[in-house]
Amino acid sequence: MSQTVATPHGLSTERDAGPFDPPSQITRLREARPVSPMVFPDGHEGWIVTGYDAVRQLLADTRFSSRQDIGILHMPYETPNMPTATEPSPQVPGLFVAMDPPDHTRLRRKLTGAFTVKRMKQLEEHIIDIAERQLDEVARLAPPVDLVKEFALPVPSLVICELLGVPYADRETFQVNSAKFLVKDQSFDEKIAAYTALTTYLAELVTRKRATPGEDILSDLARHDDLTIEELTGIAFLLLLAGHETTANVLALGTFALLEHPEQLAELRATPDLMPGAVEELMRYLSIADIFYRYATEDIELCGETIPEGSTVVISLLAANRDPKRFDNPDTLDIHRKARGHLSFGHGIHQCLGQQLARIEMRAGFEGLLRRFPTLQLAIPADEVKLKSDMNIYGVHELPVTWTETAR
Repeated sequence: MSQTVATPHGLSTERDAGPFDPPSQITRLREARPVSPMVFPDGHEGWIVTGYDAVRQLLADTRFSSRQDIGILHMPYETPNMPTATEPSPQVPGLFVAMDPPDHTRLRRKLTGAFTVKRMKQLEEHIIDIAERQLDEVARLAPPVDLVKEFALPVPSLVICELLGVPYADRETFQVNSAKFLVKDQSFDEKIAAYTALTTYLAELVTRKRATPGEDILSDLARHDDLTIEELTGIAFLLLLAGHETTANVLALGTFALLEHPEQLAELRATPDLMPGAVEELMRYLSIADIFYRYATEDIELCGETIPEGSTVVISLLAANRDPKRFDNPDTLDIHRKARGHLSFGHGIHQCLGQQLARIEMRAGFEGLLRRFPTLQLAIPADEVKLKSDMNIYGVHELPVTWTETAR
């Protein structure tokens, strides 16, 4: 039987246990009751799932719906000026992450060929080249520099722009608007304005690609007559947002974590063969995409608890990836750990489509950065690094670094 634990009211975003650890409220909850009722700020009685086994089981069960148009999804955070939801949100065409089969299957199937392991392997040399060229740019600058602005954000942005066929010159537009879209406690109107600016831009882009396709993923999709411009826009929005925001945050926050663990950093620099395992461990340890939502379409039993139909269920991947029942000493960063099996790319039918691409970018980024900047260090005290606890994808807003010499 579960221990007695107070039912939480809303979720804390305060990283009170340290910049890399889950909020202590979430850790306590996982220890006491990994599948727990939660009262949402609007009064909804929903659930939060924090245990590894429970999260994995939930993500594999399609009775927990990803759709936002069949029931009301309640938010666990206070959001200023957010109107209280009285009916489900309309489904956004093309946004297959918020769909269930068969709609999800139809759209995702059109993309699997673009992100195969084989195709990503073929791109590896090119991605390494992009990372190295960006590091050349960093090396020309006089330190201190902001590693987010000069490296962590440009590398995945360059890669995803090239893959999708988005002009890199337009990156300012989509980076500013995607950042605005991801702020947690902004007003509803600001969120919609950022989303509208992004989708208006992308609708014009995919319309041009349908008329004159090139050699890129959006052009390949535009050749499918059964996809509408609205669906193409939704897919483009998802791929662009997921394709640069996530990897950029792991590169920046991961560098911060390694700088805070100098022995591991030194070992990784001396033994680059450890990099693939270290990337998996950084993904597990940081879990930058943490909070996800599902809607219970019927009464469902999950690890001994009954979740009633109509409940909004909040999932914490960070809590699951730090579950001591699955990983020994889970709050320790250990580049020797066999961390495969972590849930940072999700699980089940919605498991991240671009995970191989992300792995290649992270391996190339970290390997190049550590090799080229052997004396890299923070340029400010660690407790002054601005954390993205205000964003839906976690990371650092800026990472000022310095060095005394560079290497080839």
